[in-house]
Amino acid sequence: RRRFGTEALDYLAEPLLAGIHAGDAERLSIQALFPRFADAERRAGSVLRSLGSLHIRPSPQGAFVSLPGGLGELVDTVSLALQPGTARLSAAVTALGRTGVFTVESGDASLQARAVILSVPAYAAAGVLRGLDATLAGLCDAVPYASTATIALGYRRDQISHPLAGSGFVVPRVEGNPLLAATWVSSKWPGRAPDGHVLLRGFLGGGRDPHRLDRTDEELIKVTRDALADTLGIQGSPVVTRLSRFPRQSPQYEVGHLQRVAAIEARLASLPGLFMAGSGFRAIGIPDCIADGRDTAARAAAFVATTGM
Repeated sequence: RRRFGTEALDYLAEPLLAGIHAGDAERLSIQALFPRFADAERRAGSVLRSLGSLHIRPSPQGAFVSLPGGLGELVDTVSLALQPGTARLSAAVTALGRTGVFTVESGDASLQARAVILSVPAYAAAGVLRGLDATLAGLCDAVPYASTATIALGYRRDQISHPLAGSGFVVPRVEGNPLLAATWVSSKWPGRAPDGHVLLRGFLGGGRDPHRLDRTDEELIKVTRDALADTLGIQGSPVVTRLSRFPRQSPQYEVGHLQRVAAIEARLASLPGLFMAGSGFRAIGIPDCIADGRDTAARAAAFVATTGM
């Protein structure tokens, strides 16, 4: 707002932040989410001039990439790379203790480990840590999360008058549309809908509309159908409908997040062998989470290599 004015905030920054981070532009931290913008202003006195000097070229693949069979391929491929017996699935961790080494409680099993990586939502880490370090658990529990829902709608192509060129749209709060954003899935990636059909997806909730998910499934589907019909010129009912709710799945890097993470890291230093990774702390988005996971795993491996039982 200070740099580019209210209109740029309302029609560019706010809808992008709501669409990408499911967040409220009045609360999110530019230092945590877009540090390059803040650095550009500090160094050059002009965000646009500084970014222009980087000569960033668009990717020939476009702004959005995925895997042919969907993102589940990533999890399946990593799982296949693990040695048999090294992963326990559907086994909730109920507590974490320490008497020389860490003790991980999971159902009837009790495992011992020199190093533990908590790669879970911040609030889940808080639940596991409460008996080990109440201060660290409190810091983790303070990371706010937003809830969202996605509604996938499949239509025959002849039901939609809009050309569906591009990949979708984000919605400014000032427009009063209930959607955060919508994606034309079958326009973004091949093979996402049968010939003669299209797949659309609407997003609801987030930090700017936290009570939207209090509605029933039927209400969420109807509001999405109505909003997309008005925007895209859709006639008739969808041939397929799928609704998915994601409660507390979008961490909010609000102002003060970097200071909170620094306090978490300082507290972890008093618990050698305990590490944290995941989107609640340092990484939002799949590429950043992968990079953070690799870095955390390397630090944990180095710790194990340099400590004895």
